[in-house]
Amino acid sequence: MNFLIFLIACGAAATTGMIFKPGQWYAGLNKPAFTPPNWVFPVTWTTIYLLLAWVGYRLTLIPGGQQVLALWAAQIALNTLWTPVFFGAQRIVAAMIILVLLWLVVAVMVVLALRLDVITGLLLFPYLAWLCVAAALNFSILRNNRGTERQLS
Repeated sequence: MNFLIFLIACGAAATTGMIFKPGQWYAGLNKPAFTPPNWVFPVTWTTIYLLLAWVGYRLTLIPGGQQVLALWAAQIALNTLWTPVFFGAQRIVAAMIILVLLWLVVAVMVVLALRLDVITGLLLFPYLAWLCVAAALNFSILRNNRGTERQLS
């Protein structure tokens, strides 16, 4: 049952990607050469969300996992926030700030999870690696597309 709860939370985060699609604005941005092909994003995120649900479930079974579970909750909230800020509001700077915070939370999560259970900690490495790619991509888009953010009305 606990796995299902974490899977639902990950599904809610994933839903933002279906609601706030990249669209014409994103297609028109100057993106770096290392931008993955579009098909990579749903494959990668599906894998990451499944791993995150498994991590959350495993943490409920590990004595002392409450602190890492709190970080799990923080990361899923930040993760859910990034997509509507970047694609919906088209706020590249704000999205970068969210992504930096998300990376920091996940990095701390990895360290603490490794101390509790090596397998649980290792399950987080693909997520942290992908966040590195995402941060580099977000930063490159920020640097190469100054003035393309929506202006406040």
